[in-house]
Amino acid sequence: MIFKNYRLIALVAVFVVSCSNQKTKSSAKAEKEESITSYHSNPLKIYTTAENTDLKLSLTDELTFKSATQPLETEISVFVNPNKSFQKFLGIGGAITDASAEVFAKLSSDKQEELLQAYYSNSGINYNIIRTNIHSCDFSSASYTYIEEGDAELKTFSIEKDKQYRIPMIKRATALIKDDLVFYASPWSPPAFMKTNNNMLYGGKLLPKYYQSWANYYVKFIEAYEAEGIPVWGVTIQNEPMAVQIWESCIYTAEEERDFLKNHLGPTFEKEGLKDKNIVVWDHNRDLVSHRANTIFEDEEAAKYAWGTGFHWYETWAGGEPKFDNLKNIQESFPTKNLLFTEGTNEKFDAKKYQYWPNAERYGNSMINDFNSGVVGWTDWNILLDETGGPNHVGNFCFAPVHADTQTGELIYTPSYYYIGHFSKFINPEAVRVSTTTSRSTLESTTFKNIDGSMVTVVMNKTDDKITYNLMVNDSQVSLEILPHSMQTLLY
Repeated sequence: MIFKNYRLIALVAVFVVSCSNQKTKSSAKAEKEESITSYHSNPLKIYTTAENTDLKLSLTDELTFKSATQPLETEISVFVNPNKSFQKFLGIGGAITDASAEVFAKLSSDKQEELLQAYYSNSGINYNIIRTNIHSCDFSSASYTYIEEGDAELKTFSIEKDKQYRIPMIKRATALIKDDLVFYASPWSPPAFMKTNNNMLYGGKLLPKYYQSWANYYVKFIEAYEAEGIPVWGVTIQNEPMAVQIWESCIYTAEEERDFLKNHLGPTFEKEGLKDKNIVVWDHNRDLVSHRANTIFEDEEAAKYAWGTGFHWYETWAGGEPKFDNLKNIQESFPTKNLLFTEGTNEKFDAKKYQYWPNAERYGNSMINDFNSGVVGWTDWNILLDETGGPNHVGNFCFAPVHADTQTGELIYTPSYYYIGHFSKFINPEAVRVSTTTSRSTLESTTFKNIDGSMVTVVMNKTDDKITYNLMVNDSQVSLEILPHSMQTLLY
């Protein structure tokens, strides 16, 4: 009798567990179905910028998702899977250099306010990242440092020069950025006396006897800027450390940068209470980025001080293609280290090409593929230049997304400004990138999911043709058209 009771109890327990498992499976299935069908009948807003039209980040249509059907091979589709997420978004911005600040100072007060709102407000394109130069760079009116020549003890250190133009502009910009400001700085060269060639220009190397003095220089810069009320997120070690330029430049091999970080800059930040400041290595092109990352991040003592890798896009200067695969390689190799685009601009300024569309498409191509390669943040070069593409003390004139004609006082917005805005205006810091692919190379696309659950898919068409395509999100889809040479942001 006792045995039978035990048997009955066991059967009841099995039944209860079975029912519980069935309920759990049913709940999981229901949750999965709810997730899959959540986009049905949801509204989708389309913002467009297109060549040979008046469309500039314009709301051009509002559509509704429907149930998806199996796409055909003859159709073009963009596939988004919100259930597969990747890196967290840091932000987008540009550099406030001496050149940008000097041009800004020449504008009328209303044009100054227009520019700041255009970049840093909700009505503009919502920049939250600012990069600046540590003393002079090519986009300064002349070479200068923060100390008197020969002052290795930095007793004469002063940022008084920056207080004339640069710091006032930076303060006005940071005042418009809410809680997600990312402000970082890069040196182009140590002072001349600290270098092998005794010159801030034409490359040269940092003399080993000045390694500690130069590390102290970064600390002085951070302390001076924070005393002005500008919180410093971090620094890059050296702008373009493998380029001998006719402007301010300094060469570090991978081993030299590793050892400077490991033995001097990292420990100095730690000692001076700046452990929270982020140190970015490399800050040069995608071509050699793997070698630099391998050398520094394989060294545990050096790697512990590095937040991640910065990079530029100028590996295409000799006519080559962007090396996005190198970014994917180091992201896979060192997944705990971050990738940050630190500089890119369209070179060889020509005022006749303000509205030259390939300039904008270069931005679109780089941003989409950089983000799809694991990049967390993206920093343009000068946010403002004048009608000559400067000022620049060595004649290295370039484009900016916005130019000021200092003769007329007008601001000139290039297509690049709007293409950048298709990302920065809609993707918020802390968003996560989600899986996005296209069925044809005629379209390029990436997607981020904001913390409020809103989805942002950016689609670019570089072809001469209008393209009809499907946006497929789980088992929901919507049919869209994208104009030739245009960018779309899909908000849903």
